[in-house]
Amino acid sequence: MAFFAVSAQAQSPVDPNREKAIDSLALEKVKDLGKYIAIIGNKDTPFSEANRVMDRAEELFAPGSEMGVSSLASEEIKYYKVREYFQRLMALNYDKVNIEWYDVQYISDLERQPDGRYVGVVTIYQKFEGTTADKMNYKDTTKKDITIYVEKKKTQIAGRTIEFWDVILGDIRVSETSV
Repeated sequence: MAFFAVSAQAQSPVDPNREKAIDSLALEKVKDLGKYIAIIGNKDTPFSEANRVMDRAEELFAPGSEMGVSSLASEEIKYYKVREYFQRLMALNYDKVNIEWYDVQYISDLERQPDGRYVGVVTIYQKFEGTTADKMNYKDTTKKDITIYVEKKKTQIAGRTIEFWDVILGDIRVSETSV
Protein backbone atom coordinates (compact mmCIF):
# COMPACT_ATOMS: atom_id res chain seq x y z
CA MET A 1 0.00 0.00 0.00
CA ALA A 2 1.43 3.37 -1.01
CA PHE A 3 1.02 6.40 1.23
CA PHE A 4 1.03 10.05 0.36
CA ALA A 5 3.33 12.31 2.31
CA VAL A 6 3.27 15.99 3.07
CA SER A 7 6.40 17.76 1.89
CA ALA A 8 8.74 18.45 4.79
CA GLN A 9 10.14 21.61 3.22
CA ALA A 10 10.60 24.67 5.43
CA GLN A 11 7.51 26.44 4.05
CA SER A 12 5.27 23.48 4.91
CA PRO A 13 3.27 24.10 8.11
CA VAL A 14 2.67 20.36 8.60
CA ASP A 15 5.04 18.86 11.13
CA PRO A 16 6.79 15.95 9.39
CA ASN A 17 6.17 13.88 12.53
CA ARG A 18 2.42 14.33 11.95
CA GLU A 19 2.50 12.95 8.40
CA LYS A 20 1.90 9.33 9.43
CA ALA A 21 -0.95 10.39 11.72
CA ILE A 22 -2.55 12.32 8.83
CA ASP A 23 -2.10 9.34 6.51
CA SER A 24 -3.70 7.04 9.09
CA LEU A 25 -6.60 9.42 9.67
CA ALA A 26 -7.26 9.67 5.92
CA LEU A 27 -7.28 5.87 5.58
CA GLU A 28 -9.49 5.50 8.65
CA LYS A 29 -12.08 7.95 7.29
CA VAL A 30 -12.13 6.27 3.86
CA LYS A 31 -12.56 2.85 5.48
CA ASP A 32 -15.32 4.23 7.74
CA LEU A 33 -17.12 5.52 4.65
CA GLY A 34 -16.87 2.08 3.05
CA LYS A 35 -18.47 0.53 6.16
CA TYR A 36 -21.21 3.18 6.23
CA ILE A 37 -22.06 2.60 2.54
CA ALA A 38 -22.33 -1.15 3.16
CA ILE A 39 -24.73 -0.54 6.08
CA ILE A 40 -26.86 2.01 4.19
CA GLY A 41 -27.09 -0.24 1.11
CA ASN A 42 -27.93 -3.37 3.12
CA LYS A 43 -31.68 -4.10 2.81
CA ASP A 44 -31.68 -5.65 6.30
CA THR A 45 -30.66 -2.35 7.91
CA PRO A 46 -33.65 -0.73 9.70
CA PHE A 47 -34.65 2.65 8.25
CA SER A 48 -33.84 4.55 11.47
CA GLU A 49 -30.38 2.96 11.66
CA ALA A 50 -29.69 3.74 7.98
CA ASN A 51 -30.63 7.39 8.59
CA ARG A 52 -28.35 7.58 11.64
CA VAL A 53 -25.48 6.09 9.61
CA MET A 54 -26.19 8.55 6.75
CA ASP A 55 -25.80 11.42 9.21
CA ARG A 56 -22.47 10.03 10.41
CA ALA A 57 -21.26 9.41 6.86
CA GLU A 58 -22.25 12.90 5.74
CA GLU A 59 -20.04 14.38 8.49
CA LEU A 60 -16.98 12.94 6.74
CA PHE A 61 -17.48 15.19 3.70
CA ALA A 62 -16.78 18.77 2.73
CA PRO A 63 -19.98 20.73 1.96
CA GLY A 64 -21.18 20.31 -1.62
CA SER A 65 -19.27 17.08 -2.25
CA GLU A 66 -20.59 14.72 -4.89
CA MET A 67 -20.42 10.97 -5.43
CA GLY A 68 -20.28 9.29 -8.82
CA VAL A 69 -22.51 6.40 -9.87
CA SER A 70 -21.89 4.18 -12.87
CA SER A 71 -23.38 1.06 -14.42
CA LEU A 72 -22.29 -1.54 -16.94
CA ALA A 73 -25.50 -0.73 -18.87
CA SER A 74 -24.42 2.84 -19.67
CA GLU A 75 -21.24 4.78 -20.32
CA GLU A 76 -22.74 7.77 -18.49
CA ILE A 77 -21.51 8.55 -14.99
CA LYS A 78 -24.02 10.42 -12.85
CA TYR A 79 -23.01 12.57 -9.88
CA TYR A 80 -25.17 13.19 -6.83
CA LYS A 81 -24.77 15.27 -3.69
CA VAL A 82 -23.70 13.02 -0.81
CA ARG A 83 -27.07 12.83 0.98
CA GLU A 84 -28.94 12.17 -2.27
CA TYR A 85 -26.44 9.41 -3.13
CA PHE A 86 -27.11 7.71 0.22
CA GLN A 87 -30.89 8.04 -0.20
CA ARG A 88 -30.71 6.57 -3.71
CA LEU A 89 -28.51 3.74 -2.42
CA MET A 90 -31.07 2.93 0.27
CA ALA A 91 -33.89 2.92 -2.31
CA LEU A 92 -32.23 0.61 -4.85
CA ASN A 93 -34.73 -1.87 -6.24
CA TYR A 94 -32.97 -5.03 -5.08
CA ASP A 95 -33.95 -7.46 -2.34
CA LYS A 96 -30.33 -7.96 -1.35
CA VAL A 97 -27.39 -5.59 -1.83
CA ASN A 98 -23.77 -6.27 -0.97
CA ILE A 99 -21.15 -3.51 -1.28
CA GLU A 100 -17.51 -4.10 -0.45
CA TRP A 101 -14.53 -1.75 -0.70
CA TYR A 102 -11.03 -3.14 -1.17
CA ASP A 103 -7.52 -2.22 -2.33
CA VAL A 104 -7.61 1.23 -0.72
CA GLN A 105 -4.51 3.14 -1.81
CA TYR A 106 -3.10 6.62 -2.16
CA ILE A 107 -2.26 7.66 -5.69
CA SER A 108 -1.06 11.21 -5.14
CA ASP A 109 1.05 13.25 -2.76
CA LEU A 110 -0.72 16.00 -0.90
CA GLU A 111 -0.38 19.33 -2.67
CA ARG A 112 -0.69 22.62 -0.84
CA GLN A 113 -3.47 24.87 -2.09
CA PRO A 114 -3.53 28.70 -2.01
CA ASP A 115 -6.06 28.58 0.88
CA GLY A 116 -3.57 26.63 3.05
CA ARG A 117 -5.30 23.26 2.76
CA TYR A 118 -3.67 20.22 1.24
CA VAL A 119 -5.37 18.07 -1.38
CA GLY A 120 -4.66 14.47 -2.35
CA VAL A 121 -6.42 11.49 -3.89
CA VAL A 122 -7.19 8.04 -2.49
CA THR A 123 -8.24 5.27 -4.88
CA ILE A 124 -10.56 2.45 -3.87
CA TYR A 125 -12.26 -0.42 -5.65
CA GLN A 126 -15.93 -1.07 -4.93
CA LYS A 127 -17.57 -4.42 -5.59
CA PHE A 128 -21.36 -4.09 -5.92
CA GLU A 129 -23.82 -6.99 -6.04
CA GLY A 130 -27.59 -6.63 -6.22
CA THR A 131 -30.07 -9.51 -6.31
CA THR A 132 -33.86 -9.58 -6.67
CA ALA A 133 -36.29 -12.25 -5.44
CA ASP A 134 -36.69 -13.57 -8.97
CA LYS A 135 -32.92 -14.13 -9.13
CA MET A 136 -32.08 -11.12 -11.28
CA ASN A 137 -28.44 -10.39 -10.49
CA TYR A 138 -26.31 -7.36 -11.16
CA LYS A 139 -22.58 -7.19 -10.34
CA ASP A 140 -19.87 -4.69 -11.11
CA THR A 141 -16.54 -3.44 -9.84
CA THR A 142 -15.88 0.28 -9.86
CA LYS A 143 -12.59 2.09 -9.42
CA LYS A 144 -13.21 5.35 -7.57
CA ASP A 145 -10.95 8.31 -6.79
CA ILE A 146 -11.72 10.11 -3.54
CA THR A 147 -10.49 13.67 -3.09
CA ILE A 148 -8.95 14.17 0.36
CA TYR A 149 -8.59 17.58 2.01
CA VAL A 150 -6.23 18.10 4.94
CA GLU A 151 -6.80 21.34 6.81
CA LYS A 152 -5.86 22.93 10.09
CA LYS A 153 -8.69 23.31 12.59
CA LYS A 154 -8.99 24.77 16.08
CA THR A 155 -10.82 23.60 19.17
CA GLN A 156 -11.12 24.78 22.75
CA ILE A 157 -9.95 22.43 25.50
CA ALA A 158 -10.01 23.67 29.10
CA GLY A 159 -9.94 27.29 27.91
CA ARG A 160 -6.96 26.75 25.61
CA THR A 161 -7.11 26.91 21.84
CA ILE A 162 -5.61 23.78 20.30
CA GLU A 163 -4.78 23.51 16.58
CA PHE A 164 -4.90 20.16 14.81
CA TRP A 165 -4.92 18.73 11.29
CA ASP A 166 -8.14 17.08 10.10
CA VAL A 167 -9.00 15.07 7.01
CA ILE A 168 -12.20 15.81 5.10
CA LEU A 169 -13.48 13.81 2.15
CA GLY A 170 -14.42 15.56 -1.08
CA ASP A 171 -15.84 14.40 -4.40
CA ILE A 172 -15.76 10.72 -5.27
CA ARG A 173 -15.17 10.29 -9.01
CA VAL A 174 -15.69 7.07 -10.96
CA SER A 175 -12.65 6.28 -13.08
CA GLU A 176 -13.72 2.88 -14.47
CA THR A 177 -16.45 0.26 -14.17
CA SER A 178 -16.02 -3.40 -15.10
CA VAL A 179 -17.59 -6.82 -14.59
